Amino acid sequence: MDYGADLGFTFVHTPKVVFGENALAEVGALLADLGASRALLVTDRFLAEKTDLLTRLRKAAAGRIAGEFLDVVPDPTAESIDRAAELGKSVGADAVVSLGGGSAIDTGKGLAVVLTEGGKVLDHEGYHALPRPLIPHLAIPTTAGTGSEMTMVTVITDPARGQKTFIGSYFLHPNVAVLDPTCTRNLPPLLTAATGMDAMAHAVEALISTLRQPFSDACALAAIRSVMTFLPRSVSDGTDMVARGQMLIAAAQAGSAFSNAMVSLNHAMVHSLGARFHKHHGTLNAVLLPHTMRFFAPDVGERFVWVAQAMGVSASAADPVAAGLAAADRMAKLNSEIGLPSRLSELGIPREALGEVAELSLSDGSIIYSPRPIMDAAEVLSVLERAY
Repeated sequence: MDYGADLGFTFVHTPKVVFGENALAEVGALLADLGASRALLVTDRFLAEKTDLLTRLRKAAAGRIAGEFLDVVPDPTAESIDRAAELGKSVGADAVVSLGGGSAIDTGKGLAVVLTEGGKVLDHEGYHALPRPLIPHLAIPTTAGTGSEMTMVTVITDPARGQKTFIGSYFLHPNVAVLDPTCTRNLPPLLTAATGMDAMAHAVEALISTLRQPFSDACALAAIRSVMTFLPRSVSDGTDMVARGQMLIAAAQAGSAFSNAMVSLNHAMVHSLGARFHKHHGTLNAVLLPHTMRFFAPDVGERFVWVAQAMGVSASAADPVAAGLAAADRMAKLNSEIGLPSRLSELGIPREALGEVAELSLSDGSIIYSPRPIMDAAEVLSVLERAY
């Protein structure tokens, strides 16, 4: 292990996690435990209209939902969160229930900020600026990837700046995460694959971050092992509740890892590409991750040996660079096995925009946690070019 005598860290493990098939049925009791009687539900139209999840949730909540915001958008905008907050104020919401993927849960976090602190959501951007705990938030992920149910960050798209921005605070952790594999049953194979690779990117980046530490390392390595085993199973058979459940656990473990250790270059590029071209966050992570790993292979020592071994790749501690390259190759192969693209060009991103994306990535807050300092957009561009 590469922990030295100067090791010092803080690890925050929140929220309460409730796991199991049909754990959704416990929502009413969980809201009662939180003292909530007038929760605002946030979700999207697809889940509300094309699945039975909203019906099941209403029944489980036992009259503790006072209003429903059904207009969650991918990569939630500040405007959409502020609209949700207006509805929350009008119904006297005393809690938030978010049902969906990372966009719904991030919307729920931003909503909790505005309902507690007032103003507009962008009034509160930045890290550790919130002065007090927020109204309760119960998160129910319907994808296994973002880990937002475990994290202290909400990601907000600001179209005026053409960028994603953040609010980060220990107060942003949801109070409860309900991990019910039946809630992910309707996720189609490609979205299952893409969201699963988001979890993988969280785990790998947390392991090599400058804020890495023993607890986050343990969560990240466990997540990598599970994704390798259970993501292909989830993609090939969406009714496999064991695989679905293990992916929910892996996503939560990876979320806990990166909430404490942070992500770095890969997510900086993904945030910039997503804000500029509105491509799926998980798919972008999948395409870029092998190239980011090759870029950092000389910089992280034995940590890529750990990654390779967790992925089932033979690797020797005597040659960590080779281990990193082998792990990157296996990551690319995994993408292919689960049907994801391997190149940015396959996503319709114009090559001439890569320079602008590289510059935007330099200003993304994640990049400062990279295992070595990245000060020049040319370095970022080199990774984007290799991924093109």
